[in-house]
Amino acid sequence: MSRMLVLSRADVASLLDLDALRRAVAGAMADLSAGRVSMPNRVAAFVAEHDGFLGAMPAYLPSSNALTAKLVSLFPRNRDRPTHQAVLVAFDVQNGTPLALMDAAEITAARTAAGSALSAELLAREDARVLAILGTGVQARTHAKAVARVRPFERVLVAGRGRSKAEAVVAEVRGEIPAPVEAVDTFEEAVRAADVVSAATHSDEPVVRWKWLRPGTHVTSVGFNSEGLGEVDAETVANAALFVESRDSALAQPPAGAVELTRAIADGLIDAGHVRAEIGELVSGTRPGRSNDDEVTLYKSVGVAVQDAAAAAIVLEAARASAVGTDVEI
Repeated sequence: MSRMLVLSRADVASLLDLDALRRAVAGAMADLSAGRVSMPNRVAAFVAEHDGFLGAMPAYLPSSNALTAKLVSLFPRNRDRPTHQAVLVAFDVQNGTPLALMDAAEITAARTAAGSALSAELLAREDARVLAILGTGVQARTHAKAVARVRPFERVLVAGRGRSKAEAVVAEVRGEIPAPVEAVDTFEEAVRAADVVSAATHSDEPVVRWKWLRPGTHVTSVGFNSEGLGEVDAETVANAALFVESRDSALAQPPAGAVELTRAIADGLIDAGHVRAEIGELVSGTRPGRSNDDEVTLYKSVGVAVQDAAAAAIVLEAARASAVGTDVEI
């Protein structure tokens, strides 16, 4: 018999600090790019009749003493519950014993937003003052809270498929971020006004278009769609300086990779060499980032398991220190 700590979503949310997580994700990205981790690409079982899948994401991150596996479902048609749902198990790196089972919906949202915030910290212009959040789900809310921390934004604009949904996001995040927040009517209106655009939708058609982007804009995109065109148009993919978490993951076929990138390669618009750098290479200073203030930069995220491992390590350490969670025998 062994004992396992069980952490609910509320437990996890209470233990995650977005600034500490951004720093932990930076370290994990540097380790990934340097080859200091073990992380296969995500695999998934597809549920075609519901456009959903169940993905498995294991990782070993030695610098965080973390050995984890996340099971995550993505059912984009969900209306009465989140589209992403997940659990994560942390194992003892010395002997493989399961140590903790935690709800990973909050981890997924927070570490994804931390990655976008890190990209903005590294790539957005220093004078960026307007942030656009595209989407109205959990990821959009978490992105507003995380990305708004890395520049002295004077306005945060929220756009979705409906004004009322955007206003609900505004009501939730107002007071939690330092800048004034307002809803706007369309994605185009938000993008045209922004210096940093954070897209977090399930859209199968672009909500970010090249013709809307101002010179010098930084775009973060975390939306996943395996069948459609994706949330960023091909012209932006082809013309922007492109940054990813992992070349192997981002350029793989879904469910690991980004449909925007694989489609652009298949159409002959870009090749694998179009990726300027991995985020971890920017953290370590081994590859260049933005080349000038007029360059449009694009961070296309697919989510990688070492980010989950870094987040889980923070949660587990904090849970032990604060005696949070339920200890069960297995």
